[in-house]
Amino acid sequence: MQKPEPFVQPDIIFSVSDASALLKNVVETAFPRIRIRGELSQITRATSGHMYMTIKDSGAAISVIIWRGTPIPFKLEDGLEVIITGRFTTYPMRSNYQIVVNEIEMAGIGAILKMLEERKQKLAAEGLFDQSRKKAIPRFPQRIGVVTSPTGAAFQDIQNRLKERFPVKIILYPATVQGATAAAEVAAGIEYFNKEKNVDVIIVARGGGSLEDLLPFSEEIVVRAAAASEIPLISGVGHEPDWMLIDFAADLRAPTPTGAAEMVVPTKISLLQELDNLWHRLSNNFTTRLTNAKTRIENITIKSPKQVIMEQQQRLDDLTRTINIIINGKLTNAYQRMEIFTNFPSVLQNKMMSLKQALNHLDQMLNSLSYKSVLKRGYAIVRNSQNKIISSAEETTKPATIEFSDGVIKL
Repeated sequence: MQKPEPFVQPDIIFSVSDASALLKNVVETAFPRIRIRGELSQITRATSGHMYMTIKDSGAAISVIIWRGTPIPFKLEDGLEVIITGRFTTYPMRSNYQIVVNEIEMAGIGAILKMLEERKQKLAAEGLFDQSRKKAIPRFPQRIGVVTSPTGAAFQDIQNRLKERFPVKIILYPATVQGATAAAEVAAGIEYFNKEKNVDVIIVARGGGSLEDLLPFSEEIVVRAAAASEIPLISGVGHEPDWMLIDFAADLRAPTPTGAAEMVVPTKISLLQELDNLWHRLSNNFTTRLTNAKTRIENITIKSPKQVIMEQQQRLDDLTRTINIIINGKLTNAYQRMEIFTNFPSVLQNKMMSLKQALNHLDQMLNSLSYKSVLKRGYAIVRNSQNKIISSAEETTKPATIEFSDGVIKL
């Protein structure tokens, strides 16, 4: 880089304000537009809406300002590698230089993919991609809401394919699908349909493009709106290899906008074929039922009235015999019980005689076991003054008593 010539004479004395103004003019004149690549850090947003940060590499760091209202197509995060386009200026109050940014973009595919992967892991950890959140797409939607650019090829492809397959009412929410405002407009479209409840399914669509062009469909505001949608949502962004984060939050992912239209409604031909198959199944089933009914009718044997009467008479005879058997059994049991009651006095007398004999026998046993029977055989019982029996001569004392069978004497 060529060394610039001295701008001022060395013997001129400036005031601080004049020197700062001169330096500011020199810097802004020399760098009216510059592009710088580096890593963002120390990102802050002031209450005024302006954003302040630093762009740096391994050898230096430069202050960066993004004024409120400047388009920012993606979320700025510390550590993100970007390319900024702007102009150099100075801030005399702090005697530093800085860059005022007009445009900002990600620096390379690698940085974008890294950012998307980190964002994907964060949103997945919140459960926004869980399979349990997925809603079924209605089989025959009456109204389809489409969030896309009204002038893009995606909307035309969707209209044409729906017209070919199964004409339904289409409600368009116009939204830019590229640039700084795209993410907010797409999210607003999803929220609009959920608020109005005027469609049965939502298609978010955009044609193919570079990874940078498709980034709005990976912004958190879009992903969260898709995950929160109460109306089933189909994502048809880009082409088959393109995967945006909205694809993970949507209820169904289509490879293209045309594919989304094919997924949301069946074809007329397939419906006619399905109806034809259903008709054949119903017809075959009805024919089978008629054949079975005819067979059952043919197998029915019609009896003559005389045969029917004779069979009923036979059943009556069988019933009469059964009743007679039951009645005879009941009468026999009654006769037996009556005979028992007739013989009851003799049975009672026999019981009384048996009891009397048993009582006499017990009385004889009691008498034979009494000590008085022993006394009658010539024995006696000697008792002392305490009426205790004396069983030996040594225990004999006076007074004492001797009991015989016919009386007691005192000694």
